[in-house]
Amino acid sequence: MDVPFWLWATFVVTVVVSLAVDLLAHREAHVIGFREAAAWSGVWIGLALVFGAVVFLVLGTDPGVEYTTAWLLEKSLSVDNLFVFALIFAYFRVPRAYQHRVLFFGVMGALVFRGVFLAAGVAVVSRFTAVLFAFAAILFYSTYKILKGEEDSFDPGKSIAVRLLRKVVPVRDEYDGMKFFVREAGKRVATPLLAVVAAIEAADLIFAVDSVPAVLAVSDDAFIVYTSNAFAILGLRALYFLLAGLLDRFHYLSKGLALILSFIGVKLILQASHKLISSSIPEIPSPISLAVIVAVLAASVTLSIRRPPSPPPDTTPSP
Repeated sequence: MDVPFWLWATFVVTVVVSLAVDLLAHREAHVIGFREAAAWSGVWIGLALVFGAVVFLVLGTDPGVEYTTAWLLEKSLSVDNLFVFALIFAYFRVPRAYQHRVLFFGVMGALVFRGVFLAAGVAVVSRFTAVLFAFAAILFYSTYKILKGEEDSFDPGKSIAVRLLRKVVPVRDEYDGMKFFVREAGKRVATPLLAVVAAIEAADLIFAVDSVPAVLAVSDDAFIVYTSNAFAILGLRALYFLLAGLLDRFHYLSKGLALILSFIGVKLILQASHKLISSSIPEIPSPISLAVIVAVLAASVTLSIRRPPSPPPDTTPSP
């Protein structure tokens, strides 16, 4: 796809300015409440939709639909990240006032790593179409893990990133405000806050295994896949604080995500078969993919609200 340089430049400037404004707005440690999180969620969603409108106007309908589909797909898959964020914060006992700073640097790292993975994925797919079958297998395996309840096996303390960090630099047990490093006895040591960032980055690398193949099923254009991922990632922090405490109520959402992943896996198989086996094998158009994702997410949320999870049994011994 022939993307004008000014559109790439607009995207980069938008991301940099947005991150700078967000950092300045949250330079002081404070607990982010529901209203603030809702306002920032509206900002990030608005930016993503406005940029999508620009893609529609400049690049055409098909790229615009692909961008919207990829953004919504990444947004829905990122809900799993929120559960892991909550697990990491609980494991390290991160004060709520410091959580935004951790997620800010986590997002910065995610933007870099996703860019690397997506660039590699686009390059591989453009040269070896058969790799789409392998990507489909990854998505089917992820579906299996979700349905079996194995997707929550991430252990923050045992992640490779945290273990490597502890080997490189000593990590103290106590927090010191929002500092990542402090000096003790003349030596520079890390605070637990740096270990939390490392755990967040490790979690994102794990989730990239699902999201990168999934988004490549929507488009193999570097501009579409990266911009859609970036805008979805940028809104993760606000979405976390917006849904904090409500995640367990959307208990059907994981099943919906499993259905979406399996659908995308089928899309990848048809896409690869169309190119490698026979052009008579149909592909799933992006508008249909978008409709399926919207329908599954809406049904998952509606079912979660209409059929709330059963309360855990009361194990308190009777007097």
